[in-house]
Amino acid sequence: MASQAIGMLETKGLVALVTGTDAMLKAANVELAGPLKQVGSALVTATVTGDVAAVKAAIEAGAQAAQAVGEVISVQVIPRPAAEVMSIIPTAPAAKGK
Repeated sequence: MASQAIGMLETKGLVALVTGTDAMLKAANVELAGPLKQVGSALVTATVTGDVAAVKAAIEAGAQAAQAVGEVISVQVIPRPAAEVMSIIPTAPAAKGK
C-alpha cells in the first residue's frame, strides 16, 4: 500500500456521482473501492484507489464531469495513507461465480 493513494469524490445526488465515477474510471488506471456510499442529506461518495498520479488525474476528471451535471461537495486525495486507514475504506464484494 506504500505507493497507493485513496481518492474520494462526494456529490449531492446520485446522477452526479455516477457521472463522476464513470469519468474517474475511464480517465486513469484506478479501481473503485467498494460500493458507492450514501452519507445522508442526498450526499453520496465514491472511493478509488491506485497510484498517486492516477488517483489525482481520476479525481480531477471525475469532479469536472460531476460538476457538469450536478453539485460537487468535496474531493480529496490521500497519497500513501497509513495502513490502518484501509480498514475504514469500503471494499468490493468478491465476484460471484457463474
